[in-house]
Amino acid sequence: MKMSDLKAGDKGFITSVDAQGEVAQRLLDMGLVTGTKFKVVRKAPLGDPIEIKLRGFMMALRVKEASFITVEKSGQVGDGIPMSGKRGNRNGTK
Repeated sequence: MKMSDLKAGDKGFITSVDAQGEVAQRLLDMGLVTGTKFKVVRKAPLGDPIEIKLRGFMMALRVKEASFITVEKSGQVGDGIPMSGKRGNRNGTK
């Protein structure tokens, strides 16, 4: 699934960044690397950009940039699953 396909409130982690060249380097420099957990905070009214929360800060990405990022959905808003802890672990412990 691509990050651009997620809805506001969805949580997940990055499985790969499929961009090339400068775009790939920019995404990696911003901390969008394999294993990074994030939450989609909101999408603009027309869908672009999307705002995500990761590593304690907020980031806005264009839908085109988000379409290069393959993710695995791990939850949604209100499910009680924290963003911290080990990947895929429902109780948030390491």
